Formats: sequence, C-alpha cells, structure tokens
Amino acid sequence: MPFDTWLLYLLTCLGMAVVPGPNALLVLTHGAIYGRKETLFTISGGVLGFIAMISLCATGLAVLIKTSVTVFTALKVLGGLYLIWIGISLWRSTPLSLDSVQTAASTKWSLFRQGLLSALSNPKALLLYTAFIPPFLDAGRNLFIQTVVIALTYAVVEFLVEYIVASGAHRVRPWLAKTGRRFNQTCGGFFMIFGALLPIRS
Repeated sequence: MPFDTWLLYLLTCLGMAVVPGPNALLVLTHGAIYGRKETLFTISGGVLGFIAMISLCATGLAVLIKTSVTVFTALKVLGGLYLIWIGISLWRSTPLSLDSVQTAASTKWSLFRQGLLSALSNPKALLLYTAFIPPFLDAGRNLFIQTVVIALTYAVVEFLVEYIVASGAHRVRPWLAKTGRRFNQTCGGFFMIFGALLPIRS
C-alpha cells in the first residue's frame, strides 16, 4: 500500500472511530461508571471484534479481486457511494442516546465480552467494512500484507480513540449530549467528502 493511500486510510479510520456508534457509546458509559482501567477490557473486546470483521471482509475481497477485476472496480465505486450515504444519514440523524447502553456487568471478562459482542453483532459494521476497504486495496500488490496493514491500522486508531473517550468520559458525555447534532453533521460531511474522493483516487 503506497504511503499516501495509507495516510488517507489513516485519516478515514480516525473519522470512523470518532463517530458515535454502539461500541463508542459502550466505552463512554463504561468509562464513566468503571473508570478507564477497567474499560480497557471493553475496548480490547471491541477492537478484537473489529479486527475479525475487517479480516473476514478483506479475505472475501481478495477472492473477488482474483475472480473479477471489473466487479472489484464496481465495488470500489459502490463503496464510495455507500460512504456518502452514511454521511448523509449521519448528517440528518438525531444525537444518539447514552441512556440506552447496557451496563449491568462489572467483571473484567464481562466487560470484554460486551465489547466483543457489540462489535460482532452489528450487521451494519460488516456492510460498512465491505464498502470501506475496497478503495484502499491495490490488486497489483500483496493482498495479505495489505490486509494486515489495514486491520492493524484500524485497530490501533480505534483503540487510542476509545481509550481517550474512556479517560475523558465524565467530560465527553455531557458535551456529546449538548452538541451531538453538530458533531454528527461534521462527521457526516467528512464521510461524504471522503466517499467522493476514494473511488477517484483508486
């Protein structure tokens, strides 16, 4: 993967990581209740789930590349359109409620399991990764190495962002509740711009 492509991927990962989703809200709530050290188990479970899903998507896409370059190119374009659709949906969405997150478990294993299942049980995440990965893959380069780079980059970014969220949970939670709509619109604009640029760059 060329450095400029990786840098764009890194920035896109950062944009995805800061968008409030099920795992981010779970980490935010656990951080406020259990503290950042205990919430590391929640974060680790979620990151492991994301790595598994990204690897699964990339493996399937690798098979597709070898089967049909034309179909893969079409998938890149559809992936960009899907990111634009996510941006529009996020722009129009209402702020997510923090009260809906379940916080019954308090053991380390339970926190880890909640993070893992939250990542694995979200069908939208699987669809997102399937659309998100193709623009960054290069059919002429080693697909296994690209998959490793893609998965590890996302894992590191997701871990760092969620750890920051957990560490500042008491400050972030009221801020998100107050400015959630504006934050959603900013992130939505980010997705629309990158959704338009990715197929062009690839």
